[in-house]
Amino acid sequence: MIQRVLSGRYELEEKIGSGGMAEVYRGHDRLLARPVAIKILHEAYRSDIEFIERFHREAKSAARLSHPNIVSIYDVGVAGNDHYIVMEYVQSSTLKKKIQDEGPLGILTAVSIAKDIANGLTHAHANNIVHCDIKPHNILMTGDGRAKITDFGIARAVTESTLTYGGSVIGSVHYFSPEQARGGAITPKSDVYSLGIVLYEMLTNRLPFTGDNPVAIAMKHIEEEAISPSRYRPQIPPMLEAIICRAMSKSPEIRPSSFELVQELSNVEAALSMSVKSDPDATQVLQRPEIPSRRAVRQGLGTQVTNQPEEKPKEEPVVEQKPFYKSKTFIAMMAVVLMLGFGVGIFGAFGKVWTKEETVTVPEVKGKQLALARQILEDNKLRVNVAETYDATVPAGQVVSQDPDVGKTVKSDRLVTIYVSKGGESIDMPDLAGLAKSAAIERLQKLGLNLGSVYEKDSSSEPGTVLSHDPTTGTKINRGQVVDLIVSRGEPEKKVEEKPVTKKVTRVPNVENASLGVAEDGIEGRGLYVGSVSYQDSSQAEGTVISQYPSPDAEVELGSYVDLVVARRAEPEPSREPEPESDSRRDSNSVEPEPIQNDVPSRDDAQEKER
Repeated sequence: MIQRVLSGRYELEEKIGSGGMAEVYRGHDRLLARPVAIKILHEAYRSDIEFIERFHREAKSAARLSHPNIVSIYDVGVAGNDHYIVMEYVQSSTLKKKIQDEGPLGILTAVSIAKDIANGLTHAHANNIVHCDIKPHNILMTGDGRAKITDFGIARAVTESTLTYGGSVIGSVHYFSPEQARGGAITPKSDVYSLGIVLYEMLTNRLPFTGDNPVAIAMKHIEEEAISPSRYRPQIPPMLEAIICRAMSKSPEIRPSSFELVQELSNVEAALSMSVKSDPDATQVLQRPEIPSRRAVRQGLGTQVTNQPEEKPKEEPVVEQKPFYKSKTFIAMMAVVLMLGFGVGIFGAFGKVWTKEETVTVPEVKGKQLALARQILEDNKLRVNVAETYDATVPAGQVVSQDPDVGKTVKSDRLVTIYVSKGGESIDMPDLAGLAKSAAIERLQKLGLNLGSVYEKDSSSEPGTVLSHDPTTGTKINRGQVVDLIVSRGEPEKKVEEKPVTKKVTRVPNVENASLGVAEDGIEGRGLYVGSVSYQDSSQAEGTVISQYPSPDAEVELGSYVDLVVARRAEPEPSREPEPESDSRRDSNSVEPEPIQNDVPSRDDAQEKER
């Protein structure tokens, strides 16, 4: 290749990689006489001045980082039209290639690599730098097995330019956090989510979310829960699986910080190391060389195995001693084994007569923060499963409910599911009019909304069809909020006037605290009429019913009237000298609000008709 020298100092020697954003060369720093890696941006990005400015700004910020688990950035510059970054040269391969070559990594190896990455992120986050693109492709593995994070500086610029250069970040969509996928605010917890996916992939050799296109994968990050990694690899310790699940939580508040993640992974690493020291053969279950040996047996390569010098060919005559199985000694031994097995079976069936299983009482964790709730349950010898739910009444990160409930007596090591609030996410109230009642309720549940009161109203629509709802369509509403429905009762039956009928009675609906419109529909839905509507200064929301007469659930005749008192906003009156009041209820400055005109006959008209 033609020799190129950038800024009279950095000599390009060999192209060693290429990506969607830049090409990477092995180079030589003539001034300091050391090998370096040089990353040069593609031509496509040279015309975007705003992108170039962000690129240099973020790269210079990353150059402040100095940590053994981060690839150091030495210099950032421009040579002609080439925008470049000079980095530490690490003669190694990427973590992605290691996973592809070795398949699922050993559990202890995966934990050690994840801890190295978390250590590097802790240093970066302490310096207010978020990587934004943690993935196996950006992790370099040194010869001694240490992990080093690369591509600091360019990752932040790519994320900020997603709308302009959408195609350049497609390869990272498998590792996006939900907030990155929806275009929300990116925090250090976004890197923790990506690291959780990297650890998931190292242990299972699978990605938690896949799809036909980047948009489908991004939606899965937002809406779906990943399959537990132990489903693919049962040997994964529960404490390690819990760490992965927390790191991949949809809610950033539930995820640990990068520092906390280091501590948790260190605890797992220590526990696994102690297990290996106490039982050196324990790790052999996880070693990949066992697979070829089983394949060799299935493929009939036993003769090759017996020719190995380390094998013991003298073990075969033991198998050929058939007379032993017919001897009295063998028969006696089998009888003893059968008797022991029979005894063990009886003990297993009736063991509760002699042994008492340890039981515990489920403690109360509702309303507590996730970390405290987890600690309380684990201190009571219970395992914890965390699920998320929207609830506008419970602050994010606090426990909304638990299963089994408080006070239940269960066996120790029982799994307790705690539902943690994600807060009340603001959404637009959908249009439910025209849906069947069951379909409307199902849609509310899917949106994380709660069903409030259901009122019926005479209508020509099919009975059970939603006519309207409160809040109305398009209103901003928080997940977990209550929605009232008004559904059709069907067309009213025609009354036969020729025959005298017994007066029918009904119960007055409870419309207090409802809006005036909902109250009117609820009253008319019971075959009653709205009587006088007066307004009164109140601290309640303007337009809501303060009181009613007759009172709720009172039995009245059909066609009776229900008077309402509605809240209005109190307005301060100007101070002035008191004036003598007349015996009348009203003075000259107060105006009684006119009652709302209804399309139904007034009470006086009804009495006149009866006369």
